[in-house]
Amino acid sequence: MTMKMKMQRTVTGLSLSPSVKVKLVSAGFQFTADLLNLKPLQLSKEAGLSQQEALEVLQAARTDGDRAGAGLTALELLQQEDDIRSIVTFCSQLDTVLGGGLPVGKITEVCGAPGVGKTQLCLQLAVDVQVPPCFGGIGGQVIYIDTEGSFLVQRVVDVATAVVRHCSQLVEDDEQQIAMTAFTVESILSNIFLVRCHDYVELLAELHLLLDFLSNHPKVRLLVIDSVAFPFRQFDNLSQRSRLLNGIAQQLITLATKHCISVVITNQMTTRLRGGQSQLVPALGESWGHAPTIRLHLYWEKSQRLATIFKSPGHMDTTVQYQITSDGFRDVELAATKETGSNCC
Repeated sequence: MTMKMKMQRTVTGLSLSPSVKVKLVSAGFQFTADLLNLKPLQLSKEAGLSQQEALEVLQAARTDGDRAGAGLTALELLQQEDDIRSIVTFCSQLDTVLGGGLPVGKITEVCGAPGVGKTQLCLQLAVDVQVPPCFGGIGGQVIYIDTEGSFLVQRVVDVATAVVRHCSQLVEDDEQQIAMTAFTVESILSNIFLVRCHDYVELLAELHLLLDFLSNHPKVRLLVIDSVAFPFRQFDNLSQRSRLLNGIAQQLITLATKHCISVVITNQMTTRLRGGQSQLVPALGESWGHAPTIRLHLYWEKSQRLATIFKSPGHMDTTVQYQITSDGFRDVELAATKETGSNCC
């Protein structure tokens, strides 16, 4: 079968409800390729679909098209991982156990109770991804999707100020001196593309538009969704929720691998009964747990903040201590100095 023939998959082969398929076919849409250039509102009007149904159709068609395209070889994936460094957290112990920081090209889920530091880590990463290559960073940009309203510009300014100060103290040559003229708090803020989503429909719409945005912004190396659970907190139809989350997972995997970006998502904790005892587990169910490559659990143990890697194909389950300072996410032992010895810089 040729590649052209593979791309001509009919819309009836998509994972959609029968009623939606009937509406698509009745409106003249026969192949998935007919849907790829449409916007949700346009499809909704032409096929007589609700906005939510239109988003689901386009999500399914885009995922199907990505699967049908030519894939990367294992050698190409290895070369990509070698060419692009990890994003450091500025907590050297966590960076060490992660093998240098959060990996590019993969999905990392940060879960934990409210107030433990999930958003603080995300804000730290949004700054750290921009550290110039001559200081050990990757000089990238970030898309930050905020679903909880927890993104605070002043907090980003505090973190950015600390990172700029840290790098400026390490200047040793002309290349680093020149890099510091462009690496400022203002430039850091200008390279954070903030999107606010108030419900799951807006989240689905933004994810649908990301491929075009990334094509026009090739320097993006980090996508943050804080949090993925919040828009689905009052979703009564569990089967529909699972279907939507599965579509989101497939999209994020495609974004991470195809565009060589690190996807970081935060998740809440929920209570589940096991063996007659209640346990705190990540929200959204077990099927969602297969989406992230790495799951990082942040939690309190008395007065200590701990981070545990409890799912990773390339790292052992490990626990390290961290703390949140005025400068950001840091090692406990080095917090008093305000400058860490992380793998970056």
